[in-house]
Amino acid sequence: MSESDISLRDRLVDTGVELLAAEGLQALTLREIARRAGVSHGAPRRYFPTHLELLSAIAGRGFADLARRTRSALDRESGGPRTQVAALARAYLRFALERPGMYELMFRHDLLESGRLGLRDASLPLFARLVELIGAADPGADARRVAGALWANLHGLAQLWRWRSLQLALGEDDLDPLLDTVLAAHLGTGDRR
Repeated sequence: MSESDISLRDRLVDTGVELLAAEGLQALTLREIARRAGVSHGAPRRYFPTHLELLSAIAGRGFADLARRTRSALDRESGGPRTQVAALARAYLRFALERPGMYELMFRHDLLESGRLGLRDASLPLFARLVELIGAADPGADARRVAGALWANLHGLAQLWRWRSLQLALGEDDLDPLLDTVLAAHLGTGDRR
């Protein structure tokens, strides 16, 4: 692949990322991405034979950003495993609330060609890190199931918060106390180590 091929491929993905942020998942068509990138509507097919492959490349950018954010949050956290889980959860929720279109795309594996294009390889390390931290926080727990339940709870929390359903139901606009309650429900209170 030539340098111009790489730059056009990246430009198409960059354009998709920008379009997703501005207009949401429904706006991500090959034709619209090509138009905004300033190329013919057939040009994306040279790099992305299917729409799903382009969506997967865009989602890959989101997974890379989420991985950087969670790594950074964990690097700043000097406490034990439970406080690291809390830091990871906060970084995850911030990402979900700041980049809702990307967040939605990333976890729509029904839309993405995740097996063939490596998205599973991009998405599973974060889950594995969560399992590891939960196992360290509570060695007697089934860490994979607790991590799965916590992840599902965080996902629902992000969606309901973004839709403002929780603010209405709880009568408050501070997400932190609710997140603390979620963490306590899954991990108990305080580090055990």
